[in-house]
Amino acid sequence: MSVVKINVLTVPAEQREVLEKRFASRAHAVEGSDGFEWFELLRPAEGTDNYLVYTRWRDEESFQAWMEGPMKAAHQGGGSGEGGERPKPAASGSTLWSFEVVQQAGPKG
Repeated sequence: MSVVKINVLTVPAEQREVLEKRFASRAHAVEGSDGFEWFELLRPAEGTDNYLVYTRWRDEESFQAWMEGPMKAAHQGGGSGEGGERPKPAASGSTLWSFEVVQQAGPKG
């Protein structure tokens, strides 16, 4: 079954718009990756500064291949700011959670 990776990003309130714009500018960047199944950026509704970046993959190998290839390249050379410098990260912290899908359901019909 699939694997789910949830990147928990701590984002101060004043950086929320920056984070969301950066994800929007990279929209669809992951979709062509072999083994990719789903992506969602989840904004906190209340009580936390943590955004969740949800991705679902066919298997761990697909996720690792993306991490070592397209994702690594995007973060190393991605988007220079003014003066050719890389922009400051919008998140002040990050934790990666990993899960295996053991049950799933969708709407009937």
